[in-house]
Amino acid sequence: MSNPDPAWSLGSDDDFVLEDDDTFGVGEIEGGDLPPFDNEDAPIPANEPTHALAGEDPFGLSAPAPIVHAAAAAPAMPREDTRSTEQPVPRITIHAACERHEISDIISGISADRRMARAEISVENGGIEAAVTRFASQASPNLLIIDTLMQGQQMLHHLDRLAQVIEEGTKVVIIGAVNDIALFRELMARGVSEYIVPPTQPLDLIRTICGLYVNPDKPFAGRVISVIGARGGIGASTIAHNLAWSIAERQESSATLLDLDLSFGTAALDFNQDPPQSIADALMAPDRVDDVFLERVTTKQTQRLQMLTAPATLEREFELDPQSYEMVIERVRRTSPFVVLDLPHVWTSWVKNTLLSADDAIIVAGPDLASLRNTKNIIDLLKAMRPYDSPPAVVLSMVGVPKRPEIPFKDFAEALGAEPVAAIPFDPQLFGMAANNGQMVGEVAAQSKTAIALDALAASLTGRKPVEAKKTSFTDKIPFLKR
Repeated sequence: MSNPDPAWSLGSDDDFVLEDDDTFGVGEIEGGDLPPFDNEDAPIPANEPTHALAGEDPFGLSAPAPIVHAAAAAPAMPREDTRSTEQPVPRITIHAACERHEISDIISGISADRRMARAEISVENGGIEAAVTRFASQASPNLLIIDTLMQGQQMLHHLDRLAQVIEEGTKVVIIGAVNDIALFRELMARGVSEYIVPPTQPLDLIRTICGLYVNPDKPFAGRVISVIGARGGIGASTIAHNLAWSIAERQESSATLLDLDLSFGTAALDFNQDPPQSIADALMAPDRVDDVFLERVTTKQTQRLQMLTAPATLEREFELDPQSYEMVIERVRRTSPFVVLDLPHVWTSWVKNTLLSADDAIIVAGPDLASLRNTKNIIDLLKAMRPYDSPPAVVLSMVGVPKRPEIPFKDFAEALGAEPVAAIPFDPQLFGMAANNGQMVGEVAAQSKTAIALDALAASLTGRKPVEAKKTSFTDKIPFLKR
């Protein structure tokens, strides 16, 4: 079964000859970057072992994997190199036809990633020939991934046959065998969406797929940072509020704080605000949330920091559809580079889904046994369900309460298997003064250990160096004297 007018054409010129072009790729290409092709005289077969594939787990299927370029392996990826934000793919069908079992394993593995949650992914063996046979009698997927060891004219001629059976609108990604710039040029000219050469990592493929479905009208998406307490009363909300303020004022990046503890949220109190509308207005009508709606319900705290506060009322019970939270967060992140979520200490489907879908997760724990147990449980869950994301960060709070037995920092870290990124000392005078003044710790005591630790945490999340804090004046501590 063939189609005389293929949806995408690979050409059928038998006289086509691949030629070297030393000038290709010298300039910049609008709309994307070229794969990292090397400059060796002979192409490197992708199925031959190199130092990049050494080890028992060359494709990183058992743990989050670093970015590996085609020519050499990269060192382990630090947290600040994972800040790029990929928008989740829409509800699409993805089919992969693979010749190499290691590639099929990678594609099967990425189906568990949060960014691929909406996609329906299927994998079969056989490469191009299997795809031609299948789609000669079946509807085409939204995205077709072809893994092949073919090269040059052989690949192009087989892709010609595939082009006859693929429906219009299908995107095609090819995982090839060689770093061949001339072949890459021909594939791009004939409508192939992307050409990848192993060794590749799951995160590379995820980013490639996500990039194909970015809305050109709304390409921007901010980074979502979820903050949750390992137990109640540990100060997670206070840390979330101060973190949002530090991102905005110390790192000088626009940020939005969402107080999602609808009944008992304290963002309005901590920032000395009494807004007429709250985030509940958006959650109860998520379909109405657009830029104009957000402008109306958002409270502007500073030039760079805005908030959606909680109603903090017991007049009604907020039993909302979990999808409402997802829709509102998704719309807010399109208007702000950083979105900090202050999550309540409850465990419901929407809290779990929000944690899993966030770009960064921060767990605030105390140096006690209950916090240790709960933190370990949350970390284990997030690591299992977010295999290609940075591990959650742990912040120890209320450290050094007088006469209270505490788990030492070293023992806490050993039990978790991860060292907390910050330790916030117990300082009731500092936090009490800030709360009474409706200010953040960085405004009351910019040089305190607490403010410095929060600034360092914000800097690690944004990748920016904190702006040098100004010394606090007497009028800064008593705001009404400025009037």
